[in-house]
Amino acid sequence: MFIRKKRNQSGSISVQIIQKSNGRNTIIQTLGSSRDLMEIEFLVQKARKQINEIEKKSELPFFAKEEMAFVDSFVDFIDSIKLVGPELLLGKLFDEIGFDEIDDELFRHLVITRLVYPVSKLKTSDYLFKYKGVKISVYSIYRYLDKFHNYQLDKVKEISLKHTLRLFGGKIAVVFYDVTTLYFEAKEEDDLKKTGFSKDGKHQNPQIVLGLLVSQNGYPLDYDIFEGNKYEGDTLIPVIEHFEKKHQPEQLIVVADAGLLSKKNIDLLVEKKYQYILGARIKNENETLKNQITRIKLNDTQSLVFDKEDGSKLIVSYKKARALKDKDNREKGLERLEKKIKNGKLTKESINNKGYNKYLKIEGNATISIDYEKHKQDAVWDGLKGYRTNTNLVKEDVIEQYHQLWAIEKTFRISKTDLEIRPIYHQLKRRIESHICISFCACKIYKELERQLKEKASNKSPEKVIDILKTIYQVSFETPFSNKVHTKLLLKNQEQIEIVNLFKLGQ
Repeated sequence: MFIRKKRNQSGSISVQIIQKSNGRNTIIQTLGSSRDLMEIEFLVQKARKQINEIEKKSELPFFAKEEMAFVDSFVDFIDSIKLVGPELLLGKLFDEIGFDEIDDELFRHLVITRLVYPVSKLKTSDYLFKYKGVKISVYSIYRYLDKFHNYQLDKVKEISLKHTLRLFGGKIAVVFYDVTTLYFEAKEEDDLKKTGFSKDGKHQNPQIVLGLLVSQNGYPLDYDIFEGNKYEGDTLIPVIEHFEKKHQPEQLIVVADAGLLSKKNIDLLVEKKYQYILGARIKNENETLKNQITRIKLNDTQSLVFDKEDGSKLIVSYKKARALKDKDNREKGLERLEKKIKNGKLTKESINNKGYNKYLKIEGNATISIDYEKHKQDAVWDGLKGYRTNTNLVKEDVIEQYHQLWAIEKTFRISKTDLEIRPIYHQLKRRIESHICISFCACKIYKELERQLKEKASNKSPEKVIDILKTIYQVSFETPFSNKVHTKLLLKNQEQIEIVNLFKLGQ
């Protein structure tokens, strides 16, 4: 019994087990065929093992030596093994968006690395060398951030906007705006980095305020950064005006939450002929309107419209699920106050309208107690939500548009959690702005990946896909016959194969 390699008309090689009897060769088994030299050698090894099993002979010592000799020779032909998954897909999306117009390979590396391995610039340098074979010092990265700020930053934002406009047929009529804070590890303040109200709970750290404008479904449109102690309400108009100058829409509806609702902002929006949908603080309305709101009993998902003196509308909706959540939050807040009073942790300075401290009162000269009647009266607001608008949309559409704000909240969560945009370690303003812009580009690619996964009816999340990409390697090897270098993707599980086929990678 022996192994035969038979050349086929197609040019492939079949590996067969042959039994010679009475001068005639009989095919016992065909193990397979291939043009690939490595695969042929694997088939030969498989045939040898099969012969051993058929003849029921133990030739293990011989095969063990032969197998190790094969492994050694195979390893000698390997030129390199490198991680290629992130570049195959994320690099493809990078090009489709148009970021390849920035003719600088380091920009590409920094953006894709921010998606795959979001760490400090020092660790980014280590990652690029270890997994990409790119040798670049952290100081070179810092110098590039300076160059990027001077020559490429505005171009990148323009490319991103053009891509989003293409997705929406060239028109964007509704934009969503919100702000967040990004803190620094350094303790020193300057003209930009200042301590202020932190949405991360890092009140002792200097920070900046980031204003982000997105389209429906959370595609980033524009952003700006402000001093860390800037009142968030004062950031709205500058970002909207900056976007309008670039895009020049015929009509724009601005959607923002209650934190940005102020008379000044509403007056400016009206003055500049913007339409708006803003979250409303219904408890701050005048007594007459508050009485009207609380007297009317709405059923689940019902809403009512109240006309304002300035021509705008106040829409009030009720949801049973929201009412249960509001009640639960009030009860938990009350329990915390009772615990603090019992432990003697409250003073006269605690009596204010912040959070659930509004339920505190002073009895006599210094005794702090809870105003349970005030707590009980607050129950009439459970489940109610207000929306202020000057649009002609019906109330259901106003509520629907406002609830699209979840998309910008998700974008912030992506930036802070998946892309780890903060904490920020840079000190120079230009490098801070470059860091934010590169993170903005990474966020744009993330959202495009999310969009294409949905378009392709995949149930995988962008996070999961990126995790899979981090396991896809490519081997480069020379053949012993021609010394030609070949490459082959190492796809060892169904998830890897699914992603490669879904996005037609490596073709």
